[in-house]
Amino acid sequence: MKTLFVLNDPPYGTERSYNALRLAGSLIKREGEEVRVFLIGDAAACAKAGQKVPQGYYNIADMLGAVTRRRGEAAVCGSCMDARGMAEADLVAGASRGSMDLLTEWTVWADKVLVF
Repeated sequence: MKTLFVLNDPPYGTERSYNALRLAGSLIKREGEEVRVFLIGDAAACAKAGQKVPQGYYNIADMLGAVTRRRGEAAVCGSCMDARGMAEADLVAGASRGSMDLLTEWTVWADKVLVF
């Protein structure tokens, strides 16, 4: 099954992005599952490389990387990156700059779209 996760919330402060990536990480481990993650709005910061969090605290960038290392795909809204002063070089490995056209393409591709 093909699942698209659309994340809207920042990496920290709420647990929506955390829970979305927990589910995406669990799903991508299953045979035959395909996962794509699109980060939009404040969720763009989820893909920022070099996040430093207190010991014992989850790291959203690492969680996103775990999805892409297991053949998942991740893209970040380009307009949202621009609004937050982020360049493609700022993104974690496996994430790329996206667009509304890409989100549209991924939505058509997906069997399920989960919005967090």
